[in-house]
Amino acid sequence: MSLHSCAAKAQPLRSPDHLVCRAGEGIEGDRYSLGTGSYSNRPEEGRQITLFESETLEALARDWDIALKPEQTRRNVVTQEVPLNHLVGRQLKIGQEVVVEGMRLNTPCQYLENLLGIENLFKALINRSGLNCRIVTGGTIRTGDPIRLA
Repeated sequence: MSLHSCAAKAQPLRSPDHLVCRAGEGIEGDRYSLGTGSYSNRPEEGRQITLFESETLEALARDWDIALKPEQTRRNVVTQEVPLNHLVGRQLKIGQEVVVEGMRLNTPCQYLENLLGIENLFKALINRSGLNCRIVTGGTIRTGDPIRLA
């Protein structure tokens, strides 16, 4: 599992070793908790933390010849062996403290393809663009923390 965050839209995501999650608010210092994200003008509690499958990165390389780095997904948590598409409406525990609820599947956007300049990225991410979540119980998550059903 890897972690990612940035303070404003279009900035490269940094990959810290931990993220501080605030229930009902978002990730401390992240663009959506600060109101500086691309979609901050359309507030949604499901944007408090976003997850993405590392297996999708492998599929992009294999099926589309797209080499995408975890931080380029612009999602906060890149998971491993956690099938996200079945977790809408379910609660997950990340690490020892944080509980999140899957609110909706993320839909790909042309913005990401344009920002990264990667042709066909929009099409390649249809039905596998991650999970938008709200933070139910706050705390700190660390790189490599386990993710399991709460």
